[in-house]
Amino acid sequence: MESLPVDISHPAVQDYLSLVRCVSISVPFHADPAVARSLYRLQVLTPLSLLINIASILVCSLIVSPSAGKYILILHAVGFLYWWCSGDIMKSYPTSISPSPRIIAAYVVAIFLGQIGYCVLLVIARKPETKTALVKAVGLSLVVANWLMALWAISWVLEFFLISTILLGLLVLCLLYSNITLLMYHPPTSSHPLDMALIHAPLRFFLILPLSLLFPYSLFITLGLFYSPGHPEHYADFAWPGFGVAFGANILGLVVILTRCDIVWAVAATWICTSIWSARPKPAPVYITVILFTALHPLALLGTLLYRRLSKREGRIALPTDEGQDTGTSGRRGPREVDAEALWGSG
Repeated sequence: MESLPVDISHPAVQDYLSLVRCVSISVPFHADPAVARSLYRLQVLTPLSLLINIASILVCSLIVSPSAGKYILILHAVGFLYWWCSGDIMKSYPTSISPSPRIIAAYVVAIFLGQIGYCVLLVIARKPETKTALVKAVGLSLVVANWLMALWAISWVLEFFLISTILLGLLVLCLLYSNITLLMYHPPTSSHPLDMALIHAPLRFFLILPLSLLFPYSLFITLGLFYSPGHPEHYADFAWPGFGVAFGANILGLVVILTRCDIVWAVAATWICTSIWSARPKPAPVYITVILFTALHPLALLGTLLYRRLSKREGRIALPTDEGQDTGTSGRRGPREVDAEALWGSG
């Protein structure tokens, strides 16, 4: 210490060393500066986009006509209002795949709660692989998705259905891209349960709603595939397009559940099927399809989980080696020759 050209006992030098010591503890030495800068941006932009999304939906639900005064409170502890999709619009444009607003309202609240957990993970993440997944896999795609959803809520309430359909298509593409890149950069594993719960689950839950329901529903209205609310007896006029959407979306979900044992997709698909058959009247092809898949999704998930569990148990069974069989380690002793002279003596 005496040979150093700096006076270590000087108060300014001591303050600098303590600062360097604190920084070295809080930031790992192998941290990528580019990843750190991107993470800081996401820590600001992601919560901001989520707040704008929620604010847009609340404003459209409470202020903008025709939905003002038409909503009830759900999940009072969270404080969210009834879902943004105007009840008056649904009554004015009923289709063969119209869902139950109350059930979809709970779904939307689950999406927001999952995103709140994602924002918390942005702040508390310490593992390098988690930070890489947040920056390179998800990145700004979730920010863009929240902005698209906020713009969609405004266009939906104003009944600009063509713009609404375009925004929902862009939302599906954005979320599909983020989910695919997330599986490439950071596939879900049981060794990272927090990442599975706060990254994979919210993004997949967010994707399934516009992919399976909102985009087809808005497209139906844009193409005129709805019946007059004054003539409810015409509810079966566009049964087969509704059947095609319901069957196609659910068969895709069933394939994902069977191949990937996807719990999130099973829960979300069952949730959406329940919301569709709960809103009546429904054409028979649509009603039977969603009822069938409401039962098939949980059964497929349970069957896949059981199959994987049995496969792992069979893989753990160790067969005896040839050396063990030769030495008799299996517990069974075969016949052997006996040396009579060694046993009784040579006489």
